[in-house]
Amino acid sequence: MKHWAIWLPLAVFGVLFALFATGLIAPGDRTIVSQMIGKPLPAFDLPQAVPDRPAVTRANFTDGKPKLLNVFASWCVPCVAEAPYLQQLADVGVEINGVAIRDRGPDVQAFLARNGNPYARIGSDDVSKIQFDLGSSGVPETFVIDGKGMITYQHIGDIRAEHVPVILEKLKEAQ
Repeated sequence: MKHWAIWLPLAVFGVLFALFATGLIAPGDRTIVSQMIGKPLPAFDLPQAVPDRPAVTRANFTDGKPKLLNVFASWCVPCVAEAPYLQQLADVGVEINGVAIRDRGPDVQAFLARNGNPYARIGSDDVSKIQFDLGSSGVPETFVIDGKGMITYQHIGDIRAEHVPVILEKLKEAQ
């Protein structure tokens, strides 16, 4: 009986190694699928976040033209990284409406002064109500909203150069 006990730690190590190796070679799919795709944008009427941009309401998304709704915050580091790509989208005519999450007006203004302002409208969501209603898990997140106010696509995380063509295609599909 003592003879096989000597090999037990090696066997346990071998089993654990095989499990870890399997996870590294063929990791599971960790894609997050939004539950809001195909559903109407929740009703909201947010106050203005900064003086030089109008407030955001659900009605802004029902004029027949697809738009982006970007959930961001001045304290969000990935939001800084995505700023040039949002500006790139705005420069080609994409209307982007923003929701500043748990933020203060002066902080949002300073963020926009440093990183650019691609937003047509910016609403303030001090308690993250709209963020949670959208099923957003963090900042930044961007939603493609068709002209009838339906959510057609959700981009989780910061937008990077490789995402710009995808978002433009999703906007085209939402027409």
